Amino acid sequence: MIKMDTKQEILRRYFRECDSERKIARDLQLNRKTVKKYLGEYLKAKEKSEEEGTKESLQDYSTSPPDYNATGRTKRKLTLEISALIRAQLEENERKRQNGLRKQIKRKIDIHEYLLSLGYQIGYTTVCNHIRSQSISEREAFIRQSYLPGEECEFDWAETKLKISGVQKRFFLAVFTSSYGNYRYARLYVRQDTLAFMESHNDFFAHIGGVFHEMVYDNMRVAIAKFVGRTEKHPTVALTNLAGWFQFRWRFCNVRRGNEKGHVERSVEFVRRKAFSHKDEFESLEQAQEYLMSTIEKLNNLSTSSAGKSPSEALAEEKKHLWKCPGEMECHLMTSLKIDKYATFSYGTNRYSVPDYLVGRMVDVKVYAGRLKVYHNNLHLCTHERNYGAFQWQLDIDHYLTTLSRKPGAVHGSVALEQAPSSIRLLYQRYFENQPRGFIDILLYCKNNDIHHEKLEETVQKLSRLCPGDISSDKVIALLGNQTDAMTSSPPQAKKTDEIEDLSLIQLQEITLLAESRIN
Repeated sequence: MIKMDTKQEILRRYFRECDSERKIARDLQLNRKTVKKYLGEYLKAKEKSEEEGTKESLQDYSTSPPDYNATGRTKRKLTLEISALIRAQLEENERKRQNGLRKQIKRKIDIHEYLLSLGYQIGYTTVCNHIRSQSISEREAFIRQSYLPGEECEFDWAETKLKISGVQKRFFLAVFTSSYGNYRYARLYVRQDTLAFMESHNDFFAHIGGVFHEMVYDNMRVAIAKFVGRTEKHPTVALTNLAGWFQFRWRFCNVRRGNEKGHVERSVEFVRRKAFSHKDEFESLEQAQEYLMSTIEKLNNLSTSSAGKSPSEALAEEKKHLWKCPGEMECHLMTSLKIDKYATFSYGTNRYSVPDYLVGRMVDVKVYAGRLKVYHNNLHLCTHERNYGAFQWQLDIDHYLTTLSRKPGAVHGSVALEQAPSSIRLLYQRYFENQPRGFIDILLYCKNNDIHHEKLEETVQKLSRLCPGDISSDKVIALLGNQTDAMTSSPPQAKKTDEIEDLSLIQLQEITLLAESRIN
């Protein structure tokens, strides 16, 4: 096919410069039939314009690019037989998608190689163009939706990688987006599991102070228990419990139809990019959560050009239509576990300590997304922060005090001391490495009298200023005892509390001086 400027040059040289058809064909390296064709078309357009009395036909021909009429041309390589084979391969791909084998479908290059293996001579581009024409003919139209305030909200997950304390870890964003005002909310979780799914709903409904009438989900495992046929889906127990407690309706998207919840699909990418494209290193997960919430707050306060108001302003309008939030739903899994000889139970390959008298017994553990609560005979024993690592130990030194009081020498190299608060480790290393029994006595006294480690640290600091060279367990316990008695008194006796503490310090100082004089 010749270009537009070549066509115009043919007409110009023939009618303006009076060149012959032979000369034009020779100079432009064209076939004489081609030159004759365009000159004949021009003359026909000119004759038609004169008959009509207008210049429209001639002008249309002069300004239109050259074209060929290929409507009657038959495809020599892409025969009906080859077209049927390609169609069969596309139908097989569709069956694989429906059966969950999306990663095993044939690509265009595979279909082309299949045709070549059957002995057909056809180009790869021809196969690609035919497949593309088939997919274009099957494309669906999108239907723009309008939403009522408080009617619908969409939920989805997103994966992100952050550095926490210098270590890169994978986290999951639980993202909520209201369909009416495009208000966004997101939280970070270590796992994309049932507990995180339930707790994210608790946090979201508490945050907005209400419940949307309908929640929309895609085909995620935490929401769908199983598929029945191609369209029917059974919800998980977690989703059923959430819907029963908060009393909202739920709806699932069709398979591979993320556009049916397009608000949150766009929000997932938008929130992740705006929050963590500039900053992805944090000291702790809590710091990352705070940064994420501050970013979302800024996004929700930006006005949109289409709506003319910010998502926060739209949410304030929606709150009038939201259903009342019944409060937080208890989101946990209950399990019974046996305590081993190390006074620990194992959950998720990690070990957590309990009081040492429970060795060999069973405990009940409430598993939350971020913590584990331990019970024995319906009595709450302790709470551990949930560890998502592998084969790690999480020990509390207070759980081993009874055993250590009988084996005080075991405290020196114990993992429990290694994992104890820094103030407790420093207390042992500075003053009690050679008298571990006294160290255990102090911790037992603090445990029995419900004295926090911060108070113990303050007491030891005061005692070190008065008796820097003679800090014993008896003095620490004596000073703690006076403070404990003082703390149990009524608030108006605060002045008396100070007097008792000062008097006890003076007595301890006198005892120290007396002991030093006897030694000399």
